[in-house]
Amino acid sequence: MAVPRFARLPVCLVACAAMVVLLAFGDRYGYHGDELYFIAAGRHLDWGYADQPPLLPLLALLMDSLFPDSVMGFRLPAVLFTGVGVVVAALTARELRGGTRAQVMAAGAYACSPFLLAGAGHILATHMVDAFLWTIIVWLVVRWVRVRDDRVLLAATLVTAVDLQVKFLIPVFWVIALLASMLVGPKDLVRRPLLWVGAAIAVASCVPTLLWQVANGWPQLEMNRIVADEVSYAGGRATFLPMALEQAGYGVGAVLVVLGVWWLLRSPRLRSYRFLGLTVLGVTAVFWLSSGRPYYVGGMFALCFAASAVELDRVLTARWRPAVVVAYAVSALVAVSWLPVKPISAYAGEPYDPMNMELEEFGWPQVAANVASAYAGLDPEQQAATTIVTETYWQAAAIEKFAPSLPEAHSGGRGYWYFGAPPEDAPLTLFVGGDREKLATFFERVTLLGTVDNGHEVNNDNQGAPIWLCEGRTASWAELWPSFRHMTFKWW
Repeated sequence: MAVPRFARLPVCLVACAAMVVLLAFGDRYGYHGDELYFIAAGRHLDWGYADQPPLLPLLALLMDSLFPDSVMGFRLPAVLFTGVGVVVAALTARELRGGTRAQVMAAGAYACSPFLLAGAGHILATHMVDAFLWTIIVWLVVRWVRVRDDRVLLAATLVTAVDLQVKFLIPVFWVIALLASMLVGPKDLVRRPLLWVGAAIAVASCVPTLLWQVANGWPQLEMNRIVADEVSYAGGRATFLPMALEQAGYGVGAVLVVLGVWWLLRSPRLRSYRFLGLTVLGVTAVFWLSSGRPYYVGGMFALCFAASAVELDRVLTARWRPAVVVAYAVSALVAVSWLPVKPISAYAGEPYDPMNMELEEFGWPQVAANVASAYAGLDPEQQAATTIVTETYWQAAAIEKFAPSLPEAHSGGRGYWYFGAPPEDAPLTLFVGGDREKLATFFERVTLLGTVDNGHEVNNDNQGAPIWLCEGRTASWAELWPSFRHMTFKWW
């Protein structure tokens, strides 16, 4: 059976619509705290970090250098990757022998996924790049099943090598996929020489990062435990599947994910891809059992969207098509609602919600300005003797970005601790966050100089954070700095 032509025009229109939406809301608030951290990590380039491989910091440094004062310019890769992801979802449907309608349905589902559009496409972060690269890898595997050209497998493994510079999640896909292929076919997948050539390249690409992890005591493993604790706090395994389906998109996305797995396993027309249905289940089970974040399965969404779109296009009669259009329209509105569409004033006075990540996209220039104001209030002799330390790595990154004239900011938070301890010749410490009792174990005098005010009366994580002047350090920084290290977000 011939493969249908690629529906270039309608699919590209869907991709462009998604990118236009992201551009419209991309800089409505400001940088997310993670984005500021990636920029700071890029300024401390290394082969590895406590919480990630090196690619995102390098990309963040590049974009911040090209667009130093533009949030939207910084996020252009996220917008571009989202548009390309929409196209790849359609190409996956085409590989499954879906026609124009099926390709557009798959592309539309990708564009209507709250995670893939708003959660991933809105900010430049590891989860965005990782989900995009998973989408490409899965498409290439689907294509190999049809064309049996081992150069496609080599391409998939080379993309895997890139993905391993972002996150270490993609090996889960390959292990499950290879096991599933040995169980239900195609059993010759594991015997393809170019697959293992590419796998060797992917492993070799990780050596510098793995050596960094070894030299620093494998902080990535500790980070995995922290993630598991955070997931447990948010509901753990009981909420994993509902949250994953929500991120696929309640309405179109969730339905297509469930139906996609079913049809991959049961449809005679998709029999050659049954192993990928098992892979979706296996990947989901691994991340569920290991208390991973629900969006870890987001890289499999496009495959499920494509499989469902192909089968639905065969079974839905013309009478159902208006209902499908309405369902997609509603799903698109839900996905857009995950973007920062509200004015900042809408959050004023509301209780702090740690699950609302939009709250961490504004107030960062004010953090830097408040610290700069406290520093300016010191006399010149004190300023010359002062270093800056923050409780969270986001705060330190904000100071580095928005107040570069201040002394270098340090933090014990996550990867920032590895950037180095404060200078020994600075006896005074301006500390942001924390509490007096905790700081009193390291300093003889702790004086409150002020608090952080984001200027919007919005209760986010930084609002009201104290700014302390700490004097009489009880030991050298070399002795104290290990006690300041924390992989949890907060220091207590």
